[in-house]
Amino acid sequence: MRVALNADLGEGFGPWRMGDDAALLPWIDSASLACGFHAGDPETMSRAVRQVAAAGVSLGAHPGFADLLGFGRRKVAISPGEIPALIAYQVGALQAICVLAGQRVTHVKPHGALYNMAAADPALAEALVGAVAGLDRGLILVAPAGSALAAAAEAAGVVLAAEGFCDRGYEADASLSPRDQPGAVIADPAEAAARAVAMVRDQAVVTRGGKRIPTRIDTLCLHGDGADAVALARAVAEALAGAGIARAALPELGLG
Repeated sequence: MRVALNADLGEGFGPWRMGDDAALLPWIDSASLACGFHAGDPETMSRAVRQVAAAGVSLGAHPGFADLLGFGRRKVAISPGEIPALIAYQVGALQAICVLAGQRVTHVKPHGALYNMAAADPALAEALVGAVAGLDRGLILVAPAGSALAAAAEAAGVVLAAEGFCDRGYEADASLSPRDQPGAVIADPAEAAARAVAMVRDQAVVTRGGKRIPTRIDTLCLHGDGADAVALARAVAEALAGAGIARAALPELGLG
């Protein structure tokens, strides 16, 4: 039994930094880097690529909506036809920066509202999966377990990493709880660690109402922008090790 711990990094802009990427890197296996739309800029992206490479962590793109003020978490009216260019523009930028650093992008994980909308809308999901496949069929797509996005990836033969969230609450339909709801964000490291072990061991998520939903889980997300992000990541990593659950970067999980 293995799982990849992933986190979203490089989410600053100019002189503003969000989270402590350097402190988080020792506790994760794969990093998804902001590509300049919801956060990030050329120098921030370059710095993040260098940090991730030095830590020996696999590197992916984290494309989102062009919404700096809303950090990409606000819904944007978008048609399926607009999705391919949105994805290609951001992933391509990160791929180019990686070439300069002698690195490569190995996965794509949509960010925020784009992630949630594509998870629920089959048309958006199909367009997003098509864009990833068109860029590089070797790319791993990180998508919510049991979602329309995961189903679209499997139907198109795109390599899927089914994702669970040990620091977020779930609704009865297995979607993430809105952040303004009680129990939507798990800030206590011990609680997140216990949830992580149970999710991987049981291959299931538990909703805020206590419903257990069996689902495939290949990777767990650890949000890097919270005040307790590093303590939470360390607690989760240590709890997994204590439970005998091995970890590996996304490209090393043998997905496909």
